[in-house]
Amino acid sequence: MDRERLGGWVYIMADRYRGAMYVGVTSHIAARIHQHRNGCGSDFCARYGLKRLVWAERGDRIEDCIAHERRLKRWRREFKFDLIERGNPDWLDLYDVIVG
Repeated sequence: MDRERLGGWVYIMADRYRGAMYVGVTSHIAARIHQHRNGCGSDFCARYGLKRLVWAERGDRIEDCIAHERRLKRWRREFKFDLIERGNPDWLDLYDVIVG
């Protein structure tokens, strides 16, 4: 299957309310978050204990998701806080909501 047709996810992991954040992209959200929670998803998440999925957005094309991830990584922290808090004001772990 053409990679372009495979969708993906852009997501943000955090350790706590308005704490350290990691912006990532994946084609399989459940597996990727499981990796982060077990310390093998990324060195940054493992080092800072980012285990909470606080924001995620599905995209139809993985290429679009990758481009969106790159944009988000350039955003100031406050802009990322606003994005998260529009849908998750208490920074709850959304893993079960998104994956479940």
